[in-house]
Amino acid sequence: MSTPRLSINVQRQVGDFTIDVKIETGSGITSLFGRSGAGKSTIVAMIAGLIKPDEGQIRIGDKVLFDSTQGIDITPERRGVGYVFQDARLFPHMSVAQNLRYGLNRLDAGKRGETFQRVVALLGLETLLNRRPGKLSGGEQQRVAIGRALLSNPRVLLMDEPLASLDAARKSEILPYIERLSTEFDIPVIYVSHALEEVVRLSDTLVLISDGTAVAQGAVEDIMGRLDLGPLTGRYEAGAVLSPTVAGQVPEHQLTKLDLLGHQMFVPQVDLEPGTTVRLRVRARDVSLALTRPVGTSILNIMPTTVSEFETDNGPHVEVALKVTPQDGHNGAAQIVLARITQKSLHDLGLAPGKPVYALIKAVAIDRHSLGGHGAGTQRT
Repeated sequence: MSTPRLSINVQRQVGDFTIDVKIETGSGITSLFGRSGAGKSTIVAMIAGLIKPDEGQIRIGDKVLFDSTQGIDITPERRGVGYVFQDARLFPHMSVAQNLRYGLNRLDAGKRGETFQRVVALLGLETLLNRRPGKLSGGEQQRVAIGRALLSNPRVLLMDEPLASLDAARKSEILPYIERLSTEFDIPVIYVSHALEEVVRLSDTLVLISDGTAVAQGAVEDIMGRLDLGPLTGRYEAGAVLSPTVAGQVPEHQLTKLDLLGHQMFVPQVDLEPGTTVRLRVRARDVSLALTRPVGTSILNIMPTTVSEFETDNGPHVEVALKVTPQDGHNGAAQIVLARITQKSLHDLGLAPGKPVYALIKAVAIDRHSLGGHGAGTQRT
């Protein structure tokens, strides 16, 4: 059975602000990313039926949730939408088990027990079932909120800034659980965030929202590798996303070896099985360039690349897009690395599209907490 597609084509005037978006999603996690106030939460609220569009259509598979021309506006409770908010919104007087079972009446009676156990195991809630929400950490509360939403048998799961109120440690705790949603449940997941590290790690599809409009949507690697979208993804944090696979561990040095189209990379150790595809963000400011392969250097990651294009409208800095192509005997589409260098370096190196150059990436510049096995059901526990 294929995952139902979520189709959104809506407009709504909000004060002086106009929401006008057209988004198509399928399986996996689709993230809406943009600055605060860009309209992300309003879009999600329209999908849920909490805000009514002025015009347009919202459809999940063959079910129409809203259609202004036909006068269709399904009430929120009948839309089959699971919603996880920034705050967990659990019932404080109920145990974790009671909170989880609150939405089970939407499931066939014969499936309730099996589905309950499956969700509890997926989110690691076995030891929390008898506790009250007040006795849980923020991360534990959000895991329960996700479980309750899943147990309502939704056709789509909406997650609106679910980690915004958590500190870095609690975010690291819950991210692997959210990753697994895309492989364990055959429903579209819409994830809203203005935290780039979250959407890079989690997303199958990334939609950039600016001033109420979806200005770009596509694979995370493609969107993050585009120089023209730098103002929307953030100049200072700009960086490309790579998808290497785990080649092995180097425990004596607490490193993991990766394979990127036949090129070797080292990153701080992540406990993932060989062959697992890893989502890896490399910041442009952490990439240096050289015309010849350096020797006698502490930098572990040295890759031959070709200059694809560069953006020179950033004052003294230049953003350079570099194409990494497969080594002989390896398959796969070319991937993009971004480098931020000075105008002087651009001139001194004589860089131009098509010029070969080595990209130098320090292993210690890669944050291990931002790494995850894509669809991370393969991560060891």
